[in-house]
Amino acid sequence: MLSFLRQLGLSLLDLAPVLSVVLVFQVGVIHKPLPDVLDLMAGVGLTVLGLTFFVRGLELALFPLGEALAYAFARKGSLFWLLCFAFALGFATTIAEPALIAIADKAAEAAVEGGLVASDPSTCARYALGLRLSVGVAVGIALVIGVIRIIKGWPLHWLMVSGYTGVLAVTPVAPPEIIGIAYDSGGVTTSTITVPLVTALGVGLAHSIEGRSPLVDGFGLIAFASLTPMISVMLFGVLWTT
Repeated sequence: MLSFLRQLGLSLLDLAPVLSVVLVFQVGVIHKPLPDVLDLMAGVGLTVLGLTFFVRGLELALFPLGEALAYAFARKGSLFWLLCFAFALGFATTIAEPALIAIADKAAEAAVEGGLVASDPSTCARYALGLRLSVGVAVGIALVIGVIRIIKGWPLHWLMVSGYTGVLAVTPVAPPEIIGIAYDSGGVTTSTITVPLVTALGVGLAHSIEGRSPLVDGFGLIAFASLTPMISVMLFGVLWTT
């Protein structure tokens, strides 16, 4: 109970800067009172509670689960099943990301308004689903490459330079309408569901391999997972317009 109350206080402290900015600009710059104060206070309370439960859930379940699975696969000694697990984890967590679902739906709506996609609901839904699948596959591939990097001990900057070289190479041939969506897709993949499990996978795997440092080798999967969707979404745009 004490740990929960401590986390509740930390969550409130984390949200304090955001609330301060809103209050300062609403009252001090716009010079208007806060609308629906009671609803606003209730919303802040729910946000604090939600953030607290989420962080506690990460500590109690997702981080230990991801690390335990990575350690178990490493001890099993099967590279094939470890890579399959990495791809499946990256794909599944990305497809389930609320942020990706939201941006895919908004992108589909914008594509309809821009004349890139037909206005019927089935085509619009197919476009949004295509975006989500292309991002999910890209994150799965990124985790496979990231796991191989941890096993082999490759420097992270080699992969990052190669990845952004690929982004720059694909950008000129991608439709202009898809480039902004592609660049944003890299950010939305690293959100509430993906980040904890991917981080736990990398740290747990680095822990279980002799000669690997969790600090040096265990991190970096998320950086690469936010890079590959840029390429995959632009390629999806090329395929969609051909």
